[in-house]
Amino acid sequence: MQTIRTLGALRAATAAWRKAGERIALVPTMGALHDGHMTLVREARRLADRVIVSIFVNPMQFGPNEDLDAYPRREAADAALLVAESVDLLWAPDAAVMYPQGHASRISVAGLDAPLCGAARPGHFDGVSTVVAKLFNQTAPDLALFGEKDWQQLAIIRRMALDLDFDLDIVGVPTVREADGLALSSRNAYLTAEERAAASALPRTMAQAATAISGGESVAAALDTARQALLAAGFASVDYLELRDADSLAALDSPCDTARLFVAARLGKARLIDNIPLN
Repeated sequence: MQTIRTLGALRAATAAWRKAGERIALVPTMGALHDGHMTLVREARRLADRVIVSIFVNPMQFGPNEDLDAYPRREAADAALLVAESVDLLWAPDAAVMYPQGHASRISVAGLDAPLCGAARPGHFDGVSTVVAKLFNQTAPDLALFGEKDWQQLAIIRRMALDLDFDLDIVGVPTVREADGLALSSRNAYLTAEERAAASALPRTMAQAATAISGGESVAAALDTARQALLAAGFASVDYLELRDADSLAALDSPCDTARLFVAARLGKARLIDNIPLN
């Protein structure tokens, strides 16, 4: 596996692959890789001839009081995992390469960025959209893969790619979960053993709410019951617990074929997010 940190070397490598007619997949990450990321890598390997994984902890998507400095960084361990999965290229630029002095451009996907995590983290999705657009331009992949755990992010990237005429396929990959249903996340590392045990209430409560709504209980009542269950399980707060359309992210007060439940809740130092289809 090549580890590349400069744009010139990256473009030389990808140009040779394209000249050979090879299909290129990109898996964008911020590192601290786990089996959820590896699932994306394996799917990329299945769909393409060459796989690029990027590792860049993007300062533009962190707010002033968020965990940029504390975000786990372990490139050597991550690289070893990628070598084991036969990744072709690790793109690991530093901030000066990604955002050279004078960088002033931002991308905003209006509407989709406002609800859910966007309400609690203003500017976050501008940072996501900007760095992903740059990664697309830098690597020029035929497809890029993202996990469905970050569904709002996936919806925003799909919209951005469509609006800005990026010539690539955006592939969503189902959420990878622990045995108790908790979605894999780099931020799970922030949980103490006691908090990790309590965290299993999150997927369980969501599944119960989905069943209640599908069974005819009102959306408002089912979601209120779920919020109370999470607080009783030890969560400090629930940022949101909502039923929304999977594509438009519009709020729903009744079930439909494209309905999904979305949640963000705080437990200890971690802010856990998840989503599941209603049906």
